[in-house]
Amino acid sequence: MSKNQEPHAANIKSPREIIGGCHCQAVRFKANIAPDAVVLRCNCSICSMTGFKHLIVKHQDFVLLLGQANLTNYTFNTCNAKHLFCSICGVKSFYQPRSHAGSWSINTNCIDQFNPAEWTEQDFNGKNWQQAKIDLSKIDSIQD
Repeated sequence: MSKNQEPHAANIKSPREIIGGCHCQAVRFKANIAPDAVVLRCNCSICSMTGFKHLIVKHQDFVLLLGQANLTNYTFNTCNAKHLFCSICGVKSFYQPRSHAGSWSINTNCIDQFNPAEWTEQDFNGKNWQQAKIDLSKIDSIQD
């Protein structure tokens, strides 16, 4: 490979490490996020009521640092999503979404020093979940 064919180090981005947790700090996590990850804005009933914005991270890139015993689970409708809340302060800092069975969804509002200007946002039409999942699958397959 000639020098002109070598990738430029400046163009290669490393995963971002994020740290966060709930309001009372009883639940804490860290995760490695792909540099091109997008924040999903969902309009479903629970996300629109709570202001949850999703940052999807694969299970293997997520570490629960503190608070397993403080998590309580809430499910509804299909019961596929596992909404995990801190039993002390009530904040859902991450959960198991039904849209991404192999990943966690982190609440960007619960990430320490989160700067929304550094991230791309994308709408997710959770009110029409079946079609939104199909549309998201097309995007996810392009990124893989």
